[in-house]
Amino acid sequence: MILVPVTYKGGIYRNDEIIDLIEDLGGYIIQKHIIAQEVVLQALVPKEDIPLIRAIAKPLTGEITPSPLVGTEIAVITMSLEIHHLPHASCDIAEYIRRNGAKTNMVGLARGFGKRISQLNDEERDVINEHDLAVYLLGDFETCIEHKFQVLRRGIDIPIVLCGGPSRDALKKIIDPPVDGYVGNIGRFMHRTKESDEFEKLDEVIAEITRVIDRQREDIAKDPLSVSPARLMDVIKEQVPEIQDVLSPTPVTVQMSGLRVKLPYDTFSARIKGVEIEEGIRIGDIADLLPSRMRDYILIRIRRFSDTNIMV
Repeated sequence: MILVPVTYKGGIYRNDEIIDLIEDLGGYIIQKHIIAQEVVLQALVPKEDIPLIRAIAKPLTGEITPSPLVGTEIAVITMSLEIHHLPHASCDIAEYIRRNGAKTNMVGLARGFGKRISQLNDEERDVINEHDLAVYLLGDFETCIEHKFQVLRRGIDIPIVLCGGPSRDALKKIIDPPVDGYVGNIGRFMHRTKESDEFEKLDEVIAEITRVIDRQREDIAKDPLSVSPARLMDVIKEQVPEIQDVLSPTPVTVQMSGLRVKLPYDTFSARIKGVEIEEGIRIGDIADLLPSRMRDYILIRIRRFSDTNIMV
């Protein structure tokens, strides 16, 4: 069964029927948002059952749209939290990525500005590496990007999509070694994104991120995870009731190869390790639990089938 990421939008009336249908078909609800009288579901559903879901959703004025970034967590890296770099370009790109299904976290660097003084500290590096992908939003000048980026990428071992003011070809020319994706002609701008050509550029960012994410998914498919992150999310929600008391958005955040559980590591890590997925198989048998550098959360890294010889 192949699960594909989609977004369902429809009225709040009888939305529980759609949720039950997705779960009965073997799919998973990643996030649920209720906005006034509209419900938005980000989900992983069986590819062959999408026509059925569409048919049942139509009388409820609901629609299903592909959302390739559902089930990913992406870091949006901006050079500082000052007005020089925020809020427009960084916030608009982060929000646009979020609308396409990803969970985004914005990382404002403490010393990202300036050719001579820019640097990445250990905490920033570790937080970025906890994500599936990093989008770097740099400035308008080639010489600045060429000098700064070599320092700001140091120690980052997740895929990087680089955005900057120079053209795509210019970015490729000055970045060595290459990164996974480039989007040119999108540097700093001091206004909200509202023109058609600006939205086209945001679509280009999404297309480049999607291309890189799809390549990661292909790599995972060659040596699958021992358990689906979405299934592990449901298991934790069922057996660790304290997660229901977490007020933060997405108390259990699904990533491509793991989860971020927003509970204190020292208090809950041993308990989560002992949670049983199936008879005789516990989370600790197929995953590593690590302390996150983000607010003492729990980071779960699911091991591959070749490592555990277990598939649940």
